[in-house]
Amino acid sequence: MSDPKHIISAAAIVLNEDNEILLIKGPRRGWEMPGGQVEEGESLSDAARREVKEETGIDVEILSFCGIYQNLTSSVCNTLWLARPIGGVCTTSSESLEVGYYPLEQALTMVTWHTFKERILHCLDKSSHPFFVAF
Repeated sequence: MSDPKHIISAAAIVLNEDNEILLIKGPRRGWEMPGGQVEEGESLSDAARREVKEETGIDVEILSFCGIYQNLTSSVCNTLWLARPIGGVCTTSSESLEVGYYPLEQALTMVTWHTFKERILHCLDKSSHPFFVAF
């Protein structure tokens, strides 16, 4: 039997004081929430904070853990967090062609990749926390 190969990632739903959501436009999947792989020895919440900073230039405070989406086919577990901006300036990176805050209704039309829209809505529904979704 071989060793299991799983990817753990962390993404954040970042809402500013105007209740707008922070999105990045990635080179592969289009518009999405910032996030990425957890590094060895890194906590899940620290990974979410780091990924937001790397992809957007925004420093965030993690407010709460939302839940987990597990992709059984690709062996990816994505942890999701709610956060608020505490500093920084929207800046693009090699992982983000565009970065900005958008009203939720507009953002939901921009996000088109697989279950990302569902994830955003799930995270905003605090009555469902914590959740676990396997697909």
